[in-house]
Order: sequence, then structure tokens, then C-alpha cells
Amino acid sequence: MYLGTQGQPVDDDELRVLSQLGVNHISSDPAGDWTTWDRHAFFAHQEKLSDYGITLDMSLMPLGSRSAFDNDVKNVFLAPSKEREEEIDQLCHLIEEAGVAGIRALRYNITILGHMRTEPRYGRGGAQLSSFDYSKLDQTLGEFEGGAADADEMWERIDYFLSKVVPVAEENKVQLACHPQDPGIGDRLYRGVARVMGTVDGLKKFVSMHESPYHGLNFCQGTVSEMLENPGEEIFDIIRYFGKRNKIFNVHFRNIKGGFLDFVEVFPDEGDIDMLKAIQVYDEIDYQYMLMPDHVPGLAGENARRVGFSYCYGYINAALQTVGR
Repeated sequence: MYLGTQGQPVDDDELRVLSQLGVNHISSDPAGDWTTWDRHAFFAHQEKLSDYGITLDMSLMPLGSRSAFDNDVKNVFLAPSKEREEEIDQLCHLIEEAGVAGIRALRYNITILGHMRTEPRYGRGGAQLSSFDYSKLDQTLGEFEGGAADADEMWERIDYFLSKVVPVAEENKVQLACHPQDPGIGDRLYRGVARVMGTVDGLKKFVSMHESPYHGLNFCQGTVSEMLENPGEEIFDIIRYFGKRNKIFNVHFRNIKGGFLDFVEVFPDEGDIDMLKAIQVYDEIDYQYMLMPDHVPGLAGENARRVGFSYCYGYINAALQTVGR
């Protein structure tokens, strides 16, 4: 278990700062369009990072947290089509190339609606906090442009995707780490779409499908906490459930206030989750990979994003010291 981060460092100075802060592992992508990410692109990116003492721990498949139509790969979780088959074939090739380059894992999202939030709230010193209040979610948007999809339809699409990619991942020894749907809204439909990866039961079902040591979760502790009525009490046993089954391939180590259908994302030291207890649980289950910040509150001043993440790196590093990692 070790400190990590994710994203695309904008310049050599940012890489230098990461190294100075002790962030020696990253989830990051090669330069250029994702269709050019072959073994040579991965090798070149690894070499660039290694100049600063940073290991390319994982990369992101082009299945991000945005709406399907805003993602680089649009059709994978929409209705069956020729385009869906072509895109899944491209993803399988990407997995093969990542395996040749020795990339440990690829993280991805299963969502067609994308990440959902309502208006921000404000925390200590006026820091802007990403927030969600289901009662304020816009219910006037109508059916999703890609068509409605109830729970049975979404599980059928997920099952088909896993049937194609998991054998390739297993053959090439590349872990596939799926992020939960953020936020979870239970069994409700929104715009005619079921968010089946937004409940703990849904995540349990997901990891049991096409079971493989290379099929698991990008375990966003914040997102999973948002699914719970009482996250400050419930989250620890959920970490144990997936951790003991070796289904956690990466951790977004963030905190919230609130819970199911109404929450704000806060600094790690001020939320409802005892983060030091959480890190003790990761240690207990012998979690082996990165702990990284995610959705850091918005600060004032210059370099706000870098400053916010730096604060969280220091917090995680200190937390790791409490368990001797």
C-alpha cells in the first residue's frame, strides 16, 4: 500500500513537484489520441516518468466519468450496434498493448449518464465543495439521448462487455479496475436509466460476474460512502468485503459529510469517515496498491488544484506512517 495519484501532469515542473512530495506512483496516460496508445507509447510514457522516479502504475481506458456521448468511446454501454463491437475490439487491443508494456492495471467507468452533481456548497475558509442533493437534481431533462435502459438491460450490457474484455485481461495479466457509478441513487431510474453500479449490492454482483483475479474495482471510498445511510459506521466492513476477495485494485481515498442522496465532498480530515481507521482496515486486508486523492475541494489563490492535492498527499503519507507502510 503506497501513495499515488492520477491525471496528466502538465509539464516537467509538475512531475518534479510530485517527486519532491514523495508521490512515486501514478495512473496516467500516454500522449496523444487513445487510439495511438500502443506498447511503444506506453514505453515512452514510462521512460518519461521514470526520469523523475515515478512509476506508471496504471492507465485509464477511454471510458471516463462523463456522459457516453462525451467519452472517447461512446457506444460500449449503449444498445448493441456495429460501433459497439468495433469499440470493444479496440479496447481489447489496448489491453493487449498495455500487457506487453507491463502496465499493472487499467481503470475505467461504467456509466452512460456520467458523473452527476447539484450546485456546490462551501466549507472551511470558503473552500468550494462538490455536492449532491437528489431533491435538487434536474428532473426535466427527459429520457437519455441514447435511450432508456432499465436494470436488466444495463446488466445485460455489462455482462456482454465483461465476457469480451476479462479473458483478454487475464491472458495479458492486466487488472481491470472499474469505478462505481457516482453518485449512487439506489434503485431509482434517472432519465430512464438504471445506475446499477451505484449500490453496494450492485458492486458485489459485478465482481462475481466472469470471476477473475484481473476483474475488480477502482474502489472510490468516497463514492461508496455516498451510497450508504450511515457511512461512518458501514464503510469499514465494505472495504473488508471487497478487500478480502482481492477485488480492490486502486483506492480513491477521500472523505464526505452526509450520505445517501445528500452529501458534500470534503478534506480528508473533516468528514464523517474516520480515515485513520479506514487505512488500518486497508492494512488489515493487506491491500497492495495505491491510495490517491480524488475530487479535492476548490481552494482560493494560484495553483489551487496543485495546492489542494499537495495537502492530501501529505495527509495520506502521514496516515500511511500510522500503519508503518
